[in-house]
Amino acid sequence: MPMENTLVILKPDCVARRLIGTVISRFEEKGLVVAGMRMQMIEMETAEKHYAEHKGKPFYPGLTQFITSGPVVVMALAGVEAITVVRKMIGATSGRAAEPGSIRGDYGMSKGFNLVHASDSPESAARELALYFGDGKYMPEPGEAALRWNYEY
Repeated sequence: MPMENTLVILKPDCVARRLIGTVISRFEEKGLVVAGMRMQMIEMETAEKHYAEHKGKPFYPGLTQFITSGPVVVMALAGVEAITVVRKMIGATSGRAAEPGSIRGDYGMSKGFNLVHASDSPESAARELALYFGDGKYMPEPGEAALRWNYEY
């Protein structure tokens, strides 16, 4: 089973709505390990790098403005197939379309204010983790005991 690291950002709407603990609890209850976390403001330069693949699209200015509009919680999560697991947990981009039981399905109604960002591939996870955790401090290996009981059986 491949162990992966992925980036998750609790966006300004998630922070403003006081859903930080609720969302983090869902990831931990699933068995993912928070390998690194900090609250910060995202600078426009970082937002532009983060959303570089969308540059030139009509929604790009809104993406960068929104992600820089308030504090966010940036997390590195670790676990077996973490990228796929997290993407399934957060649900479809639009809260109205997201399945009940997903984070966006349970807490969101908007397509633009959609609470959570999560890396969508191993390549984007590596790029995004380097962008936000370039210092490498998020990467102490998750403790064997913390992971073993979730994945061995």
